[in-house]
Amino acid sequence: MLALRGAVITAVVLLATACSGGTGQDEKTARGEVTPPPPQATTAPTEPSTTTTQPPPPPWSIGAVPAKGLGPGDRGPQVRAIEERLTAFKFDVTVLDDVFDQNTGYAVVAFQKVAGLPRTGRVTQDVVDALAATAAPPGPLVPGGGPTRIEIDLPRQVLFLFHNDALIRILPVSTGSNQRFCADGRCRTAVTPPGSYRVGYRVNGWDESSPLGRLFNPLYYMVGAGIAIHGYPDVPPQPASKGCVRIPLSAAATLPGQVPDDTPVYVLDGKTPPAPAPPPGTET
Repeated sequence: MLALRGAVITAVVLLATACSGGTGQDEKTARGEVTPPPPQATTAPTEPSTTTTQPPPPPWSIGAVPAKGLGPGDRGPQVRAIEERLTAFKFDVTVLDDVFDQNTGYAVVAFQKVAGLPRTGRVTQDVVDALAATAAPPGPLVPGGGPTRIEIDLPRQVLFLFHNDALIRILPVSTGSNQRFCADGRCRTAVTPPGSYRVGYRVNGWDESSPLGRLFNPLYYMVGAGIAIHGYPDVPPQPASKGCVRIPLSAAATLPGQVPDDTPVYVLDGKTPPAPAPPPGTET
């Protein structure tokens, strides 16, 4: 009888465990077994960032310059630093060295023209300060005027050369003086007309046949009038030519190699909006 009652009790206990949804955990506990806790979700350690903010470049400076400034005949690290700064902004010094020569002076004049400073050709403290404040070369005057083009700014007396729509060279120029002159029995006013043109033809070396005088490596863009961009021994800061666009001889030695025939030439007076260049092959 006692054996029967024990069997009944055991059956009831087993039935109660099954109905409660037990998984055997109670049985393990009863046997003294320890069940480890479920694994906890872990987060991978965050590696320190290797990205660092680059400090801005130090401001450009060459220190104080002499009261009279730097000019032809001067040399040294300050001259070299000035030439490097001018070159970075596309002003043509021709040769990077530590000598302030005539070509350095031409580049300084071109910068002074663009910056609206007195056109002395000397690097005084105002020029140094303006160079330090300059962040980029000047922008285009004729956006979309052609990937390779020449822009001539008459008020500022500078020439901009673009390749692939990027400025690559700035030169000082001297254009028509607006004075009366006579040549080949004909008298007229020395004017460089604004407008949109194309390089029509060129002469390699000195052109002795021009009624406007001897022209070095001329690029004629007003063929009928004989007006060209050309090298000349004297390129003063102000308009002084008979109508052509004078550039330094050193610049004229290399400019034609950068300017294919039919290159658009925009001559701008600061008042008249530039017209589109005529079609290629048009003689202007």
